[in-house]
Amino acid sequence: METAYLNAFLVVVDTGSLAQAARRLNVTPAAIAQQIHVLERELGTTLLGRAGRTVAPTESGARLAERARTLLRDFGQLRDWVNEAQAPRELRLGTINTALHSLLPETLAGFAAAHPGVSVFIQSDKSAALYDAVKNAELDAAVCLHPPFALPKTIVWELLREEPLVVLAPAALARRDPHDLLRTEPLIRYDRSVGGGKQADRYLRQAGIAAHERFELSSLVAIAMMVDRGLGVSLVPDIASPLTAGLRIAKLTLPEATEPRRFGILWQRASPRTPLILSLLRHARQAAA
Repeated sequence: METAYLNAFLVVVDTGSLAQAARRLNVTPAAIAQQIHVLERELGTTLLGRAGRTVAPTESGARLAERARTLLRDFGQLRDWVNEAQAPRELRLGTINTALHSLLPETLAGFAAAHPGVSVFIQSDKSAALYDAVKNAELDAAVCLHPPFALPKTIVWELLREEPLVVLAPAALARRDPHDLLRTEPLIRYDRSVGGGKQADRYLRQAGIAAHERFELSSLVAIAMMVDRGLGVSLVPDIASPLTAGLRIAKLTLPEATEPRRFGILWQRASPRTPLILSLLRHARQAAA
């Protein structure tokens, strides 16, 4: 049985879509369907059923999904152990976009100096996708937001930084009231599909602020640059990035308290690369400080 086919089956189960699974795995939906068909033929049962516009595992498929995650994780650890002496060491790291433009370069500088023989593969994505990738052993660790649910005992998450919401405004507007700016100036909105954007949207609604939206995007660095150019104001987590240090912008504290955005490092407790991950965590804490 091909482990790649098992992985494809799990991605379909997690996404509920052959097309979405195909996009994530960079193959065609027909290829995914063929792999599922091979699994069904080998196991002698139907694994997926149609549920409206999505697909869902059958009872047999759910039983396979439960065992397949453990099998793939064990196989990955076995492969790493067998090849450890021959293959160069590698750390597969996921990261949210914010960390990529803030503390990650400094973190990797220290990590690379401490581990010159280790290569690091870096994948940027949203926190939810990174959590799934770590859970499925597709990534060794991820710098991401804490998931909005209790983590299983097999997953570890360590806090790196807390970022309260602030209003970004052109420096010339630094003395204005933050809420007044959000009501009267064009809003450069942080993407509502990511954690910090959802938090900002909740704040606006709870404060009864009907903003005049002009743009919506997912890059906090780009948002800061657009504020610097006078394109509007924004409500975003307070990031610390060298890319924004020279911009003519003001960070205004909100009059109402908010929960800070919290991001850290996530990994599997039983990961064979735990020593490397803990070293990365040490360097990340130094960079965050």
